[in-house]
Amino acid sequence: MLKLLRVVGVVLLVSCSHVRADKVDEFVETLIEKRNLVGLSLAIIKDGQIVKAAAYGIIDKKTKELVTTNTLFQAGSISKPVSTLGLLHLVEEKKVSLDEDVNLKLKTWTVPENEFTKEEKVTLRRILSHNAGLTVHGFPGYNVLTRMPTLVEVLNGEKPANTAPIRVDIPPASKVRYSGGGFTVMQQLVIDVTSEAFPRFMKYAVLLPIGMTNSTFEQPPPNSIATNTAHGYFPSGEAVKGWWHVYPEMAAAGLWTTPSDLARYAIAVQQSFAGTTNPVISQKLTREMLTPQKENVGLGLMLERSGKNLRFKHGGRDEGFDALLVAYAEQGFGAVLMINSNDNTGALERIVDFIAREYHWPDYP
Repeated sequence: MLKLLRVVGVVLLVSCSHVRADKVDEFVETLIEKRNLVGLSLAIIKDGQIVKAAAYGIIDKKTKELVTTNTLFQAGSISKPVSTLGLLHLVEEKKVSLDEDVNLKLKTWTVPENEFTKEEKVTLRRILSHNAGLTVHGFPGYNVLTRMPTLVEVLNGEKPANTAPIRVDIPPASKVRYSGGGFTVMQQLVIDVTSEAFPRFMKYAVLLPIGMTNSTFEQPPPNSIATNTAHGYFPSGEAVKGWWHVYPEMAAAGLWTTPSDLARYAIAVQQSFAGTTNPVISQKLTREMLTPQKENVGLGLMLERSGKNLRFKHGGRDEGFDALLVAYAEQGFGAVLMINSNDNTGALERIVDFIAREYHWPDYP
């Protein structure tokens, strides 16, 4: 029987008749106090299932409302591997190709040609593996009270956009260089190919099919779920004005979700990698996604180890929010952590290390 219990400021969602805090809870609570984190939510995967979902701390310093396992956090750059699944769904349907020039499918806006694109082109494979030569590492988002730029204004770096134009400034395929700008180009391509708003496409192509029912790419989130979001905090402890920032760069940084929903994403990848049912992409394309394209980067994911110990991972940061996802492709282990703080002390990595020891992850780190 599922039971929701509050223990020493911890909200645990567990499946048993008698509940008590375990070593993970004790470690997390101690670290929250030491590192001055505000709130934290996590999900742990074992044998391809969520075996623990827990929440700690508070949503907001003023109200002192407790975080629960259903509290929504901004995923930051973990938006990228989730949006990658949507793009690969279009590849599966043969609506796009990983290796063709993206300008063949872009309609609303195209990548400006220059000396760097004469011989090598920007392709989806290169965008997803961060070696398309595109600029703009990441995005700071926008105060909820200011006008949010259109996607084309972001791509061109035109006001009110607060980032530079997204352009090719080194030869495509020349090296890995992280680019949120590339995923913004991908977002525009998805919109042009499907003629759908990006959040709607992702909802029906990815989120609902794999059970991420508490997630959305809508920016800002609709009123129906906005009241269930955490308040973001900077490393100084100062609150993000307006509760959180808004990100028109949805594919790169715009996902609102929970650790349990991100764990469902990881489990869907594990299942597809094994050849069991996945309604979004095939085993073949999943294995391509988890194959290094250049250096240690797959399609939308960072990769570690190989063979039976192959792991996929991604971190995320938006203004006032940090997140971390780590999972094994074959072994059925994994963990997702989300906090409503920007932490520069490595707290999330320390918690994952502790979980790895407690759950006996092989060959970790």
